[in-house]
Amino acid sequence: MRCVMAPDVVLLHGFTHTGASWDPVAAALAERYRALAPDLAPRIRAPDIRGHGSAWNRMPVTLDAVLGDLEALAPAPFALAGYSMGGRLALHAALAFGARVRRLVLIGASPGIADDAERRARRSADEALAGEIDALAIGEFAQRWARTPVLAGQPPDVAAAIHADRLHNHPAGLAQALRGLGTGALPSLWDRLSELQMPVAIVVGERDQKFKAIANEMAADLPSAEILVVPGAGHAVHLEDPGAVAQAIVT
Repeated sequence: MRCVMAPDVVLLHGFTHTGASWDPVAAALAERYRALAPDLAPRIRAPDIRGHGSAWNRMPVTLDAVLGDLEALAPAPFALAGYSMGGRLALHAALAFGARVRRLVLIGASPGIADDAERRARRSADEALAGEIDALAIGEFAQRWARTPVLAGQPPDVAAAIHADRLHNHPAGLAQALRGLGTGALPSLWDRLSELQMPVAIVVGERDQKFKAIANEMAADLPSAEILVVPGAGHAVHLEDPGAVAQAIVT
């Protein structure tokens, strides 16, 4: 039986997370890849995005800088998955890298804010929040962010794991990430979705009503897209059902 090499995988975490938040998916991927190609194991990379974790003080925290990091990390064709902020960055990367991205998986993600005035308002709000973050201890901000409405209803074990991961961040880094990579800072990609020619899987939790609606709008504009609704899950599907996300990446 001929083994076919599976593509390398890059996993981009969400705002306030670190690359370690992908550990459950990485473990599931390792099992699946051993089954697919036992002698040709791919690399699975889950970096800390600038402003987060070990990269909290790596400057500048800009889209161009993050894309440069990704280009150096995954020079060969690869599968790319991103959650929330990481999904937004994955969309920008897929447009920048083109055919090098063999498959794109978006989890609880959006192409940004299409309306210019609304985006400016969001940027002002993000700047105000960044100023508040600078003045807080990481534990205090982690508890505050956990009360964000879209994150409501997470299972206790998932919420505990996310809180522990958030504590590996530094407030100054998160403030810079919000200023440079937040929804208000990045341009909208709604009018560029038709340029994405690779297969795209949009993964969304059954309880995540806001992003289910966004997923349907995105799929209508993407040339090759499927929506995967994960039963019982909320916004952080990769932590609530890592096996489902791993399956979406290797399909």
